[in-house]
Amino acid sequence: MIDYDKVLSDKIKKIKPSGIRKFFDIAGTMEGVISLGVGEPDFNTPWVIRKAAIQVLERRHIVYGPNKGLAPLRGAISDNIAKKHGITYDPDKEMIVTVGGSEAIDLAVRGLIDPGDEVLVVEPCFVCYAPLVELVGGVAVPVPTRLENNFKLTVDDLRDKVTERTKLLILPFPNNPTGAIMTKEDLEPIAEFLRGTDIIVLSDEIYSELTYGRKHFSIIELEGMRERTIYVNGFSKAYAMTGWRLGYVAAPEPIITQIAKIHQYGIMCSPFISQNAAVEALTSCDEEVKKMVAEYNVRRRYLVGEFNRLGLTCFNPEGAFYVFPCIKSTGLSSEEFCERLLYEEKVAAVPGSAFGDSGEGYIRISYAYSFKHLMEAMGRIEKFLKKLEAEKHEG
Repeated sequence: MIDYDKVLSDKIKKIKPSGIRKFFDIAGTMEGVISLGVGEPDFNTPWVIRKAAIQVLERRHIVYGPNKGLAPLRGAISDNIAKKHGITYDPDKEMIVTVGGSEAIDLAVRGLIDPGDEVLVVEPCFVCYAPLVELVGGVAVPVPTRLENNFKLTVDDLRDKVTERTKLLILPFPNNPTGAIMTKEDLEPIAEFLRGTDIIVLSDEIYSELTYGRKHFSIIELEGMRERTIYVNGFSKAYAMTGWRLGYVAAPEPIITQIAKIHQYGIMCSPFISQNAAVEALTSCDEEVKKMVAEYNVRRRYLVGEFNRLGLTCFNPEGAFYVFPCIKSTGLSSEEFCERLLYEEKVAAVPGSAFGDSGEGYIRISYAYSFKHLMEAMGRIEKFLKKLEAEKHEG
């Protein structure tokens, strides 16, 4: 018999599974569960995008594409960044089309980080950052954000964590799970501080199209930041294209030249059909995105109002499609709260602790679900909270 414990990587064994997927997988084994756990749009991919993919299937030989991505798509991405941010990237030398935004993040981390290098990870945040850093032998250094600062990163937070080994700052705004954003005024002191260092920024802007009442601002727009920023974005969230697995990374040529090698050997190229369809997304779907954002906004306002009505203080998110209510008043940990809510009322949420230690005391609720779905879930959550209150009195 093979002793698998001996042959498996010690590094991999130490990494915890995704806290998001844990509850999603449990919910999948139960009947009648309302899942609010996964950040996946409930809208269909817009028809013009699907139509473009169908046309590729019907009229073209499906082949491998160029390592860096199809030229028309890279050109469309470059044009889109220029339109949104006024910053130009050379589509031939400063861009790679990736398998989702996740691969773009992985490429950036692997391309920059050597064992012992420190990476500042702004928390609460998406679950992949710290594990990807650990996989290459880097040290993930949490930089907690707080409700009293609207979950924004401040220059004081940043300055306190920087050491001579700091090489990368992961800046995830609009933020998953909090829904926080960073304005130009918020980013300017961050940029001023970074300009005096050799620290590179990985700006994960996958939710950039999903903001409410305020246009997204990117750190690449500030003086001197384009040259020190790895810009990551994709199609999953804004265009309801999660299963199409398509993202991109834009960065200065010296960085792209090196991370392209990782992409060549590990992935080779992104899906040919998805890339062709994505050109249509960038050139024809602005109105479709606006309609989805308007619907998300209705859901956002409803959930924030309901959680506050129920006594769970809820930060008002300005981006993404999540709310992050505080459950500290219940006396339960975020893990306990979510486990009991799932098993007792069949509502799946994600504990805030899945997004870093600073997320403890909160839960993440996705509103990428229908309004009817959300109303039913809130009814069950209200019932659960009344049960907890009754237990307190009985105790």
